[in-house]
Amino acid sequence: MIEPSENPELWEFLGSLREGQLLSGTVAAIEPFGVFVALDEGPPHPCFPGVGFLTLPELSWRPIDEASEVVRVGQRVTCVFLRFDTWNGEARLSLRDARPDPFQAFADRVGVGRELTARVVKRLSFGIVVVVADGIEGVVHVSELAGDRPDPERDYSVGDEIAVVVTAVDRQRRTVGLSRRPAAS
Repeated sequence: MIEPSENPELWEFLGSLREGQLLSGTVAAIEPFGVFVALDEGPPHPCFPGVGFLTLPELSWRPIDEASEVVRVGQRVTCVFLRFDTWNGEARLSLRDARPDPFQAFADRVGVGRELTARVVKRLSFGIVVVVADGIEGVVHVSELAGDRPDPERDYSVGDEIAVVVTAVDRQRRTVGLSRRPAAS
């Protein structure tokens, strides 16, 4: 833990930041647990390569495995300030929140009852995971698969393109309900 008395200039700077404020800087280091950002404003950090820090979920609206899928060292970024991490003495940031949410744009154009073409990306015992738009995934539960006794692992392969029908769109949870069953008449 970095004590305020050890670095009052850093504490004063971080304390002056407001939630939602845009901050710019340069990606200083990429670690397995997140990304350090050297902010344009404020003092350097006494221990870390940057005063700003991005956790992996705050890098992108899309699921990612590694930070290097989104940023590289030396890249300029503009992020949203989330909070002052008083334990580490750093600004917690979000690159994701500085960009439009693709799910909300998807929800604006796709409603319940709409048929979509989806690509199977994962087979599970309880259903299949499909991509319905760039960065938008949904699960077709086994109860929503066509046929008398559907078996996701037998009946579908990763890469299959299938037709699905939207059964629900939840903007808050960022989820889409999908079905392969024919609509009841």
